[in-house]
Amino acid sequence: MNETRTFGDRVWLVLKGLAMGAANKVPGVSGGMVAFVAGFYEEFIYSLQKVNGKAFKLLINGRFKSCWTYINGRFLGLLILGMVISYFSVSKLLDYFLIHYELYVWSVFFGMIIGSIYYVAKDFGDWSRKYLAYLVFGIIVGIGISFLEPAQENDNLLFVFLCGIIGVSGMTLPGLSGSFILILLGNYVLLLVDSVNAMYDTIAAILHGDFSFTKNAVQMDLLKVLVVFTAGSLTGLVSLSHFLGYFLKRYKKATFAVIIGFITGSLGVVWPWKNKEFDFDPSGNIMLDANGQEIISGYKRFFPMEFSLDTFLAIFFIILGIFIILSLVWYQHLKTQKND
Repeated sequence: MNETRTFGDRVWLVLKGLAMGAANKVPGVSGGMVAFVAGFYEEFIYSLQKVNGKAFKLLINGRFKSCWTYINGRFLGLLILGMVISYFSVSKLLDYFLIHYELYVWSVFFGMIIGSIYYVAKDFGDWSRKYLAYLVFGIIVGIGISFLEPAQENDNLLFVFLCGIIGVSGMTLPGLSGSFILILLGNYVLLLVDSVNAMYDTIAAILHGDFSFTKNAVQMDLLKVLVVFTAGSLTGLVSLSHFLGYFLKRYKKATFAVIIGFITGSLGVVWPWKNKEFDFDPSGNIMLDANGQEIISGYKRFFPMEFSLDTFLAIFFIILGIFIILSLVWYQHLKTQKND
């Protein structure tokens, strides 16, 4: 844990938080993978572990500075700041590119995951039969999750709370996409689109001095859903970090082998060449969400059979994604040499 950070380090941490928040909103991509590749995954997990009974006791006793230091508050605070900013900026930009340049966005993410596999595996050491078995287990689970059929939307508040606990897994488990899990649970649109848009509308109305939204039952229900989902996410973030911290301390190589498997298995989710499959209503029309967007139920993957301009550009963006990750590796290497 390092509380003495330069201004540049602090800005870099906020940018890492931006990347984590944006990545966790994209189905198939994991915020935890960003933490892993950027080299602060273990510090992130161990800092979250410090949000425990001792921290709560320090807070109750008014020892705020001690509590802040104990939980590595500056590190967590800057990361969370970046994540919050991403929901108001980068994630919206990603939504735009996913709508207008979907093939190229998936290609970049596909390349980044390939680069991530190299990054995580390069310093693993000896691959014994035991660790290969853990690797295969992670790959099988990752692939299996990617081919599950999505459930139907459910706004029951207890289920929404559970969605928060499960959906935040992408922040702590590299290769396991929280947003993709929400798609499988049937609540991606409800929790990451409709409720977030309801929050935007509410903030905009308050800024204009308009409080008529309090009489809008649908908007108030969505805000309630967002609050419960956020509470579940915070609960999951802390509880999963304790679970992962335990395994990282006692079974570090085995845990890393499973994580590498998860990341490898997730390649199927972000395969660039795929056609959308939609939800249909009883009349045979494509169902739309609250924003008029078509509701996607899944994807049908295929391999490009002709070398068109789109195919060439997709391959270019895959290489670009790999280069982005490798540039992070080189940056970290140079930073380590400079510190030495």
